[in-house]
Amino acid sequence: MTASTFAGSVGTPETWLVFNGLVVFLLALDLFVFRRESRETTLREAAWWSAFWVGLSLAFNTWIYFHFGPAKGMEFFAGYLLEKSLSVDNLFVFILLFSQFKVPKKDQHRALYWGVIGALVLRVSFILGGTALINRFSWLMYIFGAFLVFTGVKLLFTKEEEDGEPDLSQNRVLKLVRKLVPMTEQYDGAKLFTRQNGKLMATPMLAVLAVVETSDLMFALDSIPAVFGVTTDPFIVYTSNICAILGLRALYFLVAGVLAMFRYLKVGLAVLLAFIGIKMLIANFFHIPIGASLGVIALILGVTFGASIWADKRGAKVEAAVEGKAEEP
Repeated sequence: MTASTFAGSVGTPETWLVFNGLVVFLLALDLFVFRRESRETTLREAAWWSAFWVGLSLAFNTWIYFHFGPAKGMEFFAGYLLEKSLSVDNLFVFILLFSQFKVPKKDQHRALYWGVIGALVLRVSFILGGTALINRFSWLMYIFGAFLVFTGVKLLFTKEEEDGEPDLSQNRVLKLVRKLVPMTEQYDGAKLFTRQNGKLMATPMLAVLAVVETSDLMFALDSIPAVFGVTTDPFIVYTSNICAILGLRALYFLVAGVLAMFRYLKVGLAVLLAFIGIKMLIANFFHIPIGASLGVIALILGVTFGASIWADKRGAKVEAAVEGKAEEP
């Protein structure tokens, strides 16, 4: 950590140290105690773990609210909600990736674990780097804002693949990994490397992890500038992002079981990114209070999920009606 890391931040060196220590402890607990053996995660288990991570994040949010004041508490919650919603879009890539490369369900948690570790490292680098740049070049906020508006508009008007799911086997990073590293055809549990005929070789899990990390890098380019649109306090940006990512593994298995609830996610995220981008662009002319920003974010997400659930139920009723007519003599 440099002096610029603490500039304009409510976090002291002690709070940064304690928070990072807790993160390391929780990750070690997850890997070496609760997940010592590879096994399939049930929907019920995913729901309980998701509730645990969300509850832990909200408890930390409550501490921030009373320790640093209501404004910082709302900034954290807005940043957490924003990162959490953007992470859901990333999870769809993981679901598609694991499906296409036939990653065994019992090994998916371990693959996600290392993916989350990589995501944490990327977020730390982006947040610290972005904070230093913004502190020195305030006009970068306009660049970030314009980028988010462009991304939102592009996301809104990008058509879905006509032939269904994209072929991730054509991913450039995946091709590069397979070209540079000798690779087996079969998985060896969650191992990245294994020995075959006495020769050390990579397993397909290494290629999968490479694509996961690449996709997260691309998503970080959206999510980090978006959170800076909510707050530029390095400690709030950092902790809200980390708290959102820590529950990503459990959320993956939960999302995989309730895909129908996210029918209009792309539209909601597009509007969300555009709103944050516009907020950053007009910040020097019109300040949108954090309470109002939080309300807009919650409204966008609420409408998105509400519309998705309604469309799913309506589709089920139409399908049932069609089947009923088909059965009539």
